[in-house]
Parts: sequence; structure tokens; C-alpha cells
Amino acid sequence: MFFRWDYAANADLSSPPHSIFHRFIIGPMNLTRRTCISALACSALPGVDARAQTAGASVVDEVWIDTARQREVPVKVRWPDAAATSAGPLSVVLFSHGLGGTREGGAVWGEAWAAAGFVVVHLQHAGSDLAAVRAVTNSFADQRALRSAAGPMQLLARLRDVSFALDEIGRRHAANQERWRSVRPVQLGLCGHSFGAHTTLGMAGQRYPGFEGIKEPRLASFIAFSPSLPAVGDGRQAFERMTRPMLCITGTRDSDVVGVGATPERRRAVFDALPSGNKAQLILLDADHMTFAGQTGRAVEIVPRAQVTRDLQPAHHALVASITSDWWRATLQGDESARHRLAVPQGLHAGDLWQQRP
Repeated sequence: MFFRWDYAANADLSSPPHSIFHRFIIGPMNLTRRTCISALACSALPGVDARAQTAGASVVDEVWIDTARQREVPVKVRWPDAAATSAGPLSVVLFSHGLGGTREGGAVWGEAWAAAGFVVVHLQHAGSDLAAVRAVTNSFADQRALRSAAGPMQLLARLRDVSFALDEIGRRHAANQERWRSVRPVQLGLCGHSFGAHTTLGMAGQRYPGFEGIKEPRLASFIAFSPSLPAVGDGRQAFERMTRPMLCITGTRDSDVVGVGATPERRRAVFDALPSGNKAQLILLDADHMTFAGQTGRAVEIVPRAQVTRDLQPAHHALVASITSDWWRATLQGDESARHRLAVPQGLHAGDLWQQRP
């Protein structure tokens, strides 16, 4: 999803594009910019509802409750095996799904990262998840309806979901709660696909017209699957505060999904607009938008796809799982062996591109 600050994204946007996010924050929600940032950073006293599964399971579905917002945040938590848990402290990675997704999104990546020793928390964002899309359309071909679920209000809700999840992880760790006592509550990783990539860029420090954005200090490294340049303003200026490690992943067929002008070229240009300092980009030949959702089967057939992309998907998934696992090892754990492997990743095919910028 290429997020765009335009009139199509919100039904009540009468101001010019340069002031959209500003008016969104201080107008309908009666929040000043300072209040908004404070709300994103503050701690809530959340709870977990009765649908939580047993604590001993390696994959646990729960609903975390942000009492400050009276908002449920469904999560899927993947735990590494007992050997990794006993080694501790465990690094944590958060995954944010794309528009119309659920906590099942990113399953291929989450399984690989948990196998590599990471705790993986898949977030589900009410308002831009599958239920929200089903409320406005019964087809992913209805691009206008899809855009209605991807406005500025939903992006802010997603950012606050991430901040809340960080608070909840820290709360559980401080309370010495079950396996959470073994995690590292800081130096976490955040990644996301499509609208989740916008969520990732937002938490990494992206600026927006009329809104300076946020920069969450508990996050240490990022992966953006299918990112795209801002529709308004200069990308370099929007991204200039992104000094922490960032890996961008896209493909030569990673084009528009909801009719907002995203192109493979605009997705690749995100890497060029980022400041130097541990940045990397992977571009896969013939990979499309759904290649990077981290799912298989019907979940990735919601938009038309080329047969060559389907045929390459298993190899693409294996390569992405390997490179991203090493990315987390290198940037969250200081693993020099992983850093060495990233210098020349194994498994690239003719037409694939790997770029690094120290």
C-alpha cells in the first residue's frame, strides 16, 4: 500500500495537501501536535482478554487491550524453542500487516525469525484490517473503497498500536511475567508490509506535511516490505531523521494495489532517499506486491499475479527469510557472522539486486 495524503484518503479533507496531517491531528481529534506525541509515548495499563491461549504454546494468539484508548489489539506471538529461551535475553521483532490484513500476516517471516531465536509479535490493526475492508467492499479490485480504510487517522491508530505494544512488552517484562521475563524490552525490531511499511517508516521517524512525526527510542532496527516515497514533499527531507538501520525490500513487479500511483521505481527510490548509516535494499526480479506479505495460498491471490511470480515465490520466500534473519541478528544482536553474510548474501539470482550503504 502506497500511503498518500490526498483527498481520496479521507472524506473530510478540504485543506490543501500540505496541511492535511496537521489539521487531522489538531482539528477533528482536538489534539495538539505535542499532545499527540505525548499520547504515542505514554504508558497505558493494558490487559489480556480471556481468549488468550496457554502460556506454554510456541504460537499464542491473544488480544491485548489498550485501556487508555479502549481498543483491542489482537496479536500472534511466536516463541523460539526452549534452548533459545534459556539463553536469553531474547530479542523481539514486531510485524505490522498491510491494508486488509490480520495477525496472520507475515507468517512465513515470523516462522523463520522464531526459528532463528527471535520472539515475533504479529500485530493486527483495527480500522485497516480485514474486517474494516470487508465493511466497505467485498473485492480487492474496488480500489476507491480500499483507500477509504487507509487515511491519516488509520495511520495514527497504527502508530499508537505499536507504541502500546512496546509498553505492554515492557510491562510484562517488568512484572517478571512467564516467558516475558526473558525478553529484552528495548532494542526491538519493527517491520511491516505495504501499509505496515508506512507504519514502520512512521515509527522510524518519517516526517509528514504539517506533522513532525515520532521517533521511538525503544526500536533499534527496521525492515520495510514494499515501501514507497511520500506522495507529497521531498523524500530526503521526510526521511532525514531515519539514522537507524533500515532494510527495504521490493520487487520488479511490486506495483500499485489500490490506485494511488505506486510503482516499482517509487518503491526502490525509498532506499536512495534514506540517510547513510546501515541501510540496505533487496530487489527481487519478478517479485510482486503479495510476494512480500509473508503468506501463501489464497491469502496472496487477492490481486492478479503473473505465473512467473507464483513459480518463483518459494525461492523468493526462502531468500527473504534468510536475509532478514541475518539482518535482525546483525542489527539487534551484534552478530558479526551475520553481518559478514550480509556483505554478499547467498541465493541471489540473475536480475536480483542487493545494495548496502554503511
